[in-house]
Amino acid sequence: MTPDELIRRVDEKACLDFVSAMVRHPSHSQTEGERKLAEFMAQSMKSIGLEAELTPVEGERVNAIGRWRGTGGGKSLMFNGHVDTNPVTEGWTVDPYGGLVDDKFIYGIGVSNMKAGDAAYFCAVKTLIDNGVKLKGDVILTFVVGELQGGVGTLAFIKQGLRADHFINSEPTDLQALTMHAAAFTFIIELVGITRHLSKREAGVDAIMAACDLIPRLNAMTFSGAPSEEHRSINRCHVGVVHGALGKELAEWRPPQVADYVKIKGSCRYAPGQTEAQVLADMRAELSALEARFPGLKATLTPEHQVGRPMMPTFEARPDSPVVQAVARAYRTVRGTDQPSGAIRPPGYYGTDAAHLQHAAGMDGIVCGPGGRYNTMPDERVDIADYLDMIRIYMLAILEVCEQA
Repeated sequence: MTPDELIRRVDEKACLDFVSAMVRHPSHSQTEGERKLAEFMAQSMKSIGLEAELTPVEGERVNAIGRWRGTGGGKSLMFNGHVDTNPVTEGWTVDPYGGLVDDKFIYGIGVSNMKAGDAAYFCAVKTLIDNGVKLKGDVILTFVVGELQGGVGTLAFIKQGLRADHFINSEPTDLQALTMHAAAFTFIIELVGITRHLSKREAGVDAIMAACDLIPRLNAMTFSGAPSEEHRSINRCHVGVVHGALGKELAEWRPPQVADYVKIKGSCRYAPGQTEAQVLADMRAELSALEARFPGLKATLTPEHQVGRPMMPTFEARPDSPVVQAVARAYRTVRGTDQPSGAIRPPGYYGTDAAHLQHAAGMDGIVCGPGGRYNTMPDERVDIADYLDMIRIYMLAILEVCEQA
């Protein structure tokens, strides 16, 4: 059977039923639910003939790992995705765990980030197996936990020695080829002014006013050392937390006084070729300028590194990567147009486990998955057409990278 014939054999209803079943497993990060879903994925892989097991992650957590063994002589391909999700927010109009499928979308918490991607590569493998395909190279399916804690699940199986020649990470990119994304870190800025009663506020140094001046400047920053404008395009600083009042205890009971303390917390994204040290130097220069505009103000900047939570580094795919080229050819076959690729935004601001697979495991790969437009929002959903096309693209990529026996 030819590749074109195989992609026409996708059982669309069965594939939609499968992703709905995944949604109906609540798997909020660091809860018992993520283990239940990992167990479901392991059992599902066994049911289609894969070798499958649950492998340990620090604490009581587990990954589900499956292998479709080839006959030998071909390259191996790993698919990587996480099963842990964010909690449900306010504003939903459908059951977040119902797995609802209507005429356009699949709905559910985590369906975009990233159960549709997980289901797509499972269904791609199942469709090939159901149609009698044999491969030379192995296909490895990894369904991990702890991506939302910095990728601890993927780092766990890397430390356990699991590798492949190439990988596809299925984070939501709306089927585009994400070949570059940023690294992330969080920071804390403390502004210390000088308090006075409102009657003498001209003699004070208002930390809140200084923060109001600073925050738009931080949010507009890009950073030095970018190798190209494409790299600079995924630079971003964002302030997400602000507290201001009297003293570091943030006393609120004397609003007639000028606030002398503000604590700001935020996150930065920087590209391959840039460093955290460069970003911090650029930010400290901005704080020095702030101190000059507000004489008497003291501003300090501290990067925040959480114990037990790794930071995700940058990711950049090789232009000549066989898997990047295979996915691009598959996209063209399925959709009839060239695949958008590069440091695509907003996915270019993501952190993904692809960075760990590249840096910690030394593997070659790409980020490409369904979902994204309606990511991490009330009524989170994925276009049915995108989900089904992703299955077909993955099938063709598998056939090219691993080769039919």
